[in-house]
Amino acid sequence: MSDIEPGGPASPPLMRRIARAAARALFALSLSAIAVGTALGFGAVLLELNGYQGMDVINVMIIGVFQDFRSITEILLKSIPLILIGAGLCVAFRCNMWNIGAEGQLYAGAVAATLVGVSFPGLTSWIYVPLVLIAGALGGAFWGGIAGYLKVRFQASEIVTTIMLNYIALIATSWLVTGPMKDTKAAYPQSARLLREAWVPDLISGARLHIGILIAIALALVLYVYLYRSSAGYAVRVVGINPHAARYAGMNTGRNMMIAICISGGMAGLAGAFEIAGVTHRLYQNISPGYGFEGIAVALLAGNNPMYAIFSGGLFAVLRSGSELMQISSQVPQVLVSIIQGIVILSVVTFGALRFFSRRRG
Repeated sequence: MSDIEPGGPASPPLMRRIARAAARALFALSLSAIAVGTALGFGAVLLELNGYQGMDVINVMIIGVFQDFRSITEILLKSIPLILIGAGLCVAFRCNMWNIGAEGQLYAGAVAATLVGVSFPGLTSWIYVPLVLIAGALGGAFWGGIAGYLKVRFQASEIVTTIMLNYIALIATSWLVTGPMKDTKAAYPQSARLLREAWVPDLISGARLHIGILIAIALALVLYVYLYRSSAGYAVRVVGINPHAARYAGMNTGRNMMIAICISGGMAGLAGAFEIAGVTHRLYQNISPGYGFEGIAVALLAGNNPMYAIFSGGLFAVLRSGSELMQISSQVPQVLVSIIQGIVILSVVTFGALRFFSRRRG
């Protein structure tokens, strides 16, 4: 009989690892809370200088978003694309691929999901919904892969190419919904409505929240395991740290760069598919309020850790919901709301960067 029983000598190291991980997560959340508090303090001063009751408005922004169950479900709904995009960007950033094109990849995924979602009547939801989501992910991966190929083949800066591809995707979407994909019965630029069987099922009856929240969290955890618990993810991280050493060790740097940016683009495209199949049910010119750009801040705040992107994505969803509520309830002009939101994002990312660099020095 073995001398090592459950809870014996093998358990303390495991418990210590769990305790350290919990302490790191608590420390990161504490820094985020301090960053948000600092930024909101500056926001309150700004509002006072413009003739508004600063603290009252801030209370509406933070506390008001949790006023009822419906408000909480709306926060979770907004967090879905932020978690997906943020977790995907963590993979690209870990490979030192600075994908700034998540917005365009979201649009590419939304277009692909719409094309599939209006084209195959007669399919059951069990087949149609996964088909739409897969189409969205492939559309985003393809759009990200263009920048990846240009980087690997011609050493073109992925920062420049992904930014340019953003513009192409947005302009192409506008052209599609005013031309080839326009709903002929609609007065405004929009596509036909997706077939009912292609809609993502709701998670809670009577609320807009759908099962995408569960899929987003699950995929973020899968990407964490991929990055930190698999040999393929290890190769991606090594290429990001030192591509020359990775090449010397026999790793295919170009292939790993392509994998990283395609995963990142696929997650953004999936976010676009969820917006189409779970929220709007048709394609519009401006399907995204800027989720692709906020996803960059989500990834940076998470320290390029997909698991932490779940929490940072939720935080940015709270800020987005609070900003909308502040504008509606307190009649604060949109420009002031945008400035306050920008201050919060800048503060949160700055604190996240300080934590990242202090950890590297340590």
